[in-house]
Amino acid sequence: MTKIKICGLKRFEDIEYVNEAKPDYAGFVIEISKSHRSVSYQKAAKLAEKLDKNIMPVGVFADAPLQLPARLMNAGIISVAQLHGHEDERYIRSLRSMTDGKIIKAFSVTGRQDIEKAISSIADYILLDQGSGGSGRTFDWSLAESAGRKFFLAGGLDLYNLKEAISRLEPYAVDLSSSLETEGIKDRKKIIKTVEAVREYDRRK
Repeated sequence: MTKIKICGLKRFEDIEYVNEAKPDYAGFVIEISKSHRSVSYQKAAKLAEKLDKNIMPVGVFADAPLQLPARLMNAGIISVAQLHGHEDERYIRSLRSMTDGKIIKAFSVTGRQDIEKAISSIADYILLDQGSGGSGRTFDWSLAESAGRKFFLAGGLDLYNLKEAISRLEPYAVDLSSSLETEGIKDRKKIIKTVEAVREYDRRK
């Protein structure tokens, strides 16, 4: 079954929506100043506290000091750290030594070399994205058709291309954010409809 991650939650209303829709993962963009979805450590903790216990909380970081994701994981605020910056293998090893949480490393896909780099990552999971952080654009999916390991698929996913993405690439999980918003705010109807669509497609496979 395809896992679903909804990212960029920043309001308590967003938590209510995902608790109703029941995706597998919920993502919080934490202290990334260039993102309008960013929340503070303290806000992430308050939001995660309201999250359904069956939904796994993910913290999204970009070149954060190691202590930040480690502190959040060790406090039980998040279960997974998703790294979107220039974090290298040494960073991942260091974070792993500081916590028992899982690690997702995101890779911007522009060519086959990016897929090869992702495949060799020591992270628990890899995430393949277009690379412009919430741009709502896809990358060339043909590059990922033989990825060779479980991956999260992100970038430009919506109700209109999810079926093709899942059938072509068979990702471990799909990661959605901007397509679930209306004027930059998470939309309850879009969230519920999209989660239901993925679940229904999986049932019919």
